[in-house]
Amino acid sequence: MQVQSVPLASVTIGPQSWRDETVRSIRRAERLVRQTRAGRAGTGSRPRTCAAAAATGFFPKRTDAEAAGDTITEGERGDSRDSIRKKKMSRPQTTGTMFPHGTRRTSVAPFPPPSLREQCAAGSVGAASEYMRRVREVEGQLRRQAGRVRQEGTKLERERVHLEKMLRSLRVDLQVNRKSKEGRSRRPATAETERDGADYLLACERRELAELKQDLEGALRNTLTLLQALGQCSRQLLDCAGERARVLELLPLSGSPSPSSLTFTRTDPVSPFTPECKQVLESSTVTVSQSQLLRENIRQMLTSAIARQRAAHRTVNDGLVKKIAETVTLKQNLTMMSAATRQAVFRKQREINCILHSHGRVQGPEYSGDILSREKLNRPLVQVYQRHPGTQLPEAAHLIQGSAVLRRCLTSSEDELSRLQSACLQLLGNLRGKRAAAQVDSAVVRMRRQLVDKRAMPTVLQQGAY
Repeated sequence: MQVQSVPLASVTIGPQSWRDETVRSIRRAERLVRQTRAGRAGTGSRPRTCAAAAATGFFPKRTDAEAAGDTITEGERGDSRDSIRKKKMSRPQTTGTMFPHGTRRTSVAPFPPPSLREQCAAGSVGAASEYMRRVREVEGQLRRQAGRVRQEGTKLERERVHLEKMLRSLRVDLQVNRKSKEGRSRRPATAETERDGADYLLACERRELAELKQDLEGALRNTLTLLQALGQCSRQLLDCAGERARVLELLPLSGSPSPSSLTFTRTDPVSPFTPECKQVLESSTVTVSQSQLLRENIRQMLTSAIARQRAAHRTVNDGLVKKIAETVTLKQNLTMMSAATRQAVFRKQREINCILHSHGRVQGPEYSGDILSREKLNRPLVQVYQRHPGTQLPEAAHLIQGSAVLRRCLTSSEDELSRLQSACLQLLGNLRGKRAAAQVDSAVVRMRRQLVDKRAMPTVLQQGAY
C-alpha cells in the first residue's frame, strides 16, 4: 500500500526550531534514500514528504554544508514526481527476475525473493542437464565413429586374410617351380640337360612369382600397420567415450537428441566437445579413408596377381606340353630310324658275308691237294701254250686283281657296318633319352597340376582374374 503524504497546515503553532529540526531529518532521510538508489538507472525518487514540504512552500534555513550536500535541482524534482507516479501505478512484486549468467543480477523488488534457492537449484539442474545432453551427443558420435572404425577394421582384416592366402599360394607356386626345375635336371643324357625353352619359361615364371610375392608382402606390411592404427583409433575413441560417459549416470536414454542434430564446431577443454575428442575423430576419419583406399588397392592387386599367376602357370604348362610333344615326335622318328638302321646293318652283314665267300673262292683251296687239275697253272695245255714268247695267259693276274678288289670291298663294307652299328646304338641311346625326358616332363606337368590347382581363393577374386 502506497503512503500518501498529507499537506502541512498553513498556520504555525509550534516553535520555528522544532519545525526546522523536522525538515532537516526529512532531508537527511531523503539523501540516504537517494544514495542507496544511486546504482539503479531510472529508479531514483524523492520521498513523498519532501514533495509535500515543497508544496507548502515552507523550507527552513539550512547551513552551507547542508546546502552543498542536499542540493535538489528542478530536474530531480521532476524525476522524483515521475517515479512517485509510477510507483503509484504499479505495485512492487515479491519475486525477482533472474538475468542470464554474465550480467548483473537485479530484481524489481528491493529484496531477494523467497524462491531464490529453488531458482538457483533449478538453474543448476538445467545447466547440468544441458551439459549432460551435450556430452551424450559427443559420446554417441564417438561410439558411432568407433563402430565405423571397428567395421572398417573387420573389412581390412578380411583383405589381410586374402593377402595371406595369396602369399601362401605364391609360396606353393615357387616351391612347385623349384621342384619342376629340379625334376627337369634329372633328364638322363647330357644333351637333354641343356637349357631349352621350358627352362627359360620356368625362369620367367620364378621372376614373375618373386615380384608378385614382394609386392604382396609390402601390401601386407601396410595392412598390418593400418590395422594397428585402426585398433589404436578404436581404443582412443572408446576411452574418450568412456570418459565422457562418467557424467551420464542420472541422464535417461530418452533425453538423448537425434543423431541428425549433431553439430560440433567449437572446442573447449572444459566443454563436452574437447580438443582431444576432435583430434581423435579427425584422425580416425583419416585412418578410415586410408583403409578404404588400401582395401581398393589390395583388391586390384589381388585380382592382378591371380591373373598374372595363372598366366605364368599356364604358359609354363603349355611350354612343357609342347616340349613333351616335340620329344614324343622325335622319339617316334628315332624309333623308325633305328629300325631302318638295324635293317641296313643286317643287309650289310649279309653283303659282307657274300664278299667273304667270294674272296675265299677267289683265293682257292687252303691245301694244294684240293686244287682241281683244270685249275692248276702248270697243267700241260698251259705249259705248251706258254712255250712261245708273249703267249702268257692273264688268268693269274685276273685272280690277283679280283682278290684285291674283293679285299677292298670287304674293308669298306666292314667300315660301313661298324658305322651303321654305332649309328644304331646312338639312335637307341637317344631314343632311351627321349623316352626318359618325355616321362620326366610328363611327371613335372602332373606334379604342377596336382599342387598348383589346390588353391582356396575367394570366388569373387577368381572371377575378376579372368
